Amino acid sequence: DKVFSEQGVHVALELVTAQAGVSRATLYRNFSDRDALMGALLERSFEKLETQALQLQGRDDALFGVLEHMADLVADSAPVSDHWRAADRDSPVLADAQRRLTRLVKPLLLQAIASGVCRPDLTTKDIILVSSMLGSGLRGRNRAQRRSLSRRALQLLLNGLQVPPNSAGARP
Repeated sequence: DKVFSEQGVHVALELVTAQAGVSRATLYRNFSDRDALMGALLERSFEKLETQALQLQGRDDALFGVLEHMADLVADSAPVSDHWRAADRDSPVLADAQRRLTRLVKPLLLQAIASGVCRPDLTTKDIILVSSMLGSGLRGRNRAQRRSLSRRALQLLLNGLQVPPNSAGARP
């Protein structure tokens, strides 16, 4: 992940093997192609996101914490995020990722709505859209800029997700 973050998603795989301290044969024994390697990195991001969701479980604002963590993951793994944003929309990996994200956020969304911290008209599809919007941080030139942009995008998005003060769940 470090090599991709520093050099971009199309970096020569020789740099990846050198950084990892493995041979090219070992890399290809474990990953048949670049998509397989990117898939493994996507899996690792999901594991981090699921761990964060478990840590926040039971909190009314857990959805917002997971979205914040997602914004950081996008910024920190920009080439991986960028790779999947450019991938074929019919990719089975992307379809699975969307289903997995839906399963992850649905209970958090329901909890946020039930507790009154989230707009009652939101759906899991809205949260998937929000997760895509966090990719705007990919425009940063380095990790710090990407994090700043992702955090700003998240701040703006959260204002649209949260119930405005004194509105009792009314739509703004």
